[in-house]
Amino acid sequence: MMFVLGVVLFALGLLASIAWHECGHMWAAQRTGMKVRRYFVGFGPTLWSTRKGETEYGVKAVPLGGFCDIAGMTTHDVMAPEDESRAMFRQKPWKRIVVLVAGPSMNLILGFALIVVMAIGWGLPSLSETLPAKVGSLSCVGTTIDNNELADCSGAGPAQQAGLEVGDTVVAANGEKISSTTELSEVLRAGTDPVTLTVERSGSEREVIVTPQKVTVSGTDEQGAPVTKEIGMVGIGYDTGWQNPSVLGAVPAAVGFTGDLMVRTWDSLMSLPSKIGALWTSVTGGERAADTPVSVYGASVIGGDAADHGVWWFFIFLLASINFFLALFNLVPLLPLDGGHMAIVGYEKVRNLLRGSRGLAAGPPVDYMKLMPITYVVLAIMGGYMALTLTADIVNPIKAF
Repeated sequence: MMFVLGVVLFALGLLASIAWHECGHMWAAQRTGMKVRRYFVGFGPTLWSTRKGETEYGVKAVPLGGFCDIAGMTTHDVMAPEDESRAMFRQKPWKRIVVLVAGPSMNLILGFALIVVMAIGWGLPSLSETLPAKVGSLSCVGTTIDNNELADCSGAGPAQQAGLEVGDTVVAANGEKISSTTELSEVLRAGTDPVTLTVERSGSEREVIVTPQKVTVSGTDEQGAPVTKEIGMVGIGYDTGWQNPSVLGAVPAAVGFTGDLMVRTWDSLMSLPSKIGALWTSVTGGERAADTPVSVYGASVIGGDAADHGVWWFFIFLLASINFFLALFNLVPLLPLDGGHMAIVGYEKVRNLLRGSRGLAAGPPVDYMKLMPITYVVLAIMGGYMALTLTADIVNPIKAF
């Protein structure tokens, strides 16, 4: 039940994010003197609408987005004679840019607000992919792990018996450099022979000899067949770098976290073309890589899983991440994205400045019809990519929990 509720809530969150994006365009257009004829959430047949002033607001039957109809976005838009002076294409370049930037800006604002909520309610996780091997907790070690459940145990574990302390950072194992939790785990899990750890504590280094305890792990493989193996464990819980700022410190912490997340989001956006092969592999029977893109459906399912497991901070984090992605994606200078319209405004501005420097009058607005073949190609590529991602989410979904 909680899974279904989570899926519905996340889908509504995505719909609200898109509607909020369109609000940015609408409000900016209204403030700069343009005419907004319609603002609708959804597509298809109209379920409900009302008119306030010169704008019709409403809800349509297919909840897959929304739109803001600004009069005169192109020269081909049919307008009433009394509204022609308010056509978007006739406005000053700065006004047009403000309207176009306002949509992505709203996604950035919403994403940041969600990060602040997460910081206050749960804290902020580390975004680093290679956390240092810093001891966050020490515990005993059970003799078995069955379906990820460690058997009951008591007393001090091997790490604590060897003298490791919370706050220690392991920098080497058997003389080999250790730079991450993953590297240390691989060494400790490999067997039960004593391991000499070089530990950094209070600015100085010391050596600790720890002997991993044998643990029998039982579970199932990807085909559901039972699997049993033995690993070594020492009872270390790693410091995850989680921040727990105060209410007053939540905003500054969210600013830094958002900056890091924006960098990662930009890197993800730039890597989209390189993920086609990995998506195709996952569709044709191969393993699904955890860093491959997800569709709206896939994201909603992951949101439902987060709710089902009670991991609400991840639910909010995922929704914030998608808002940042929407903002950056819409700034790509290709039609029909906002960035494509911005590129046209910039082209017209530069062109007219050059014409003015030669004593010529400003040139006519760009004819969008001449750009339609390129636009159709972009739409076809985007549609194909979305279809591939959706297929991967159905036949080989990412398991976040």
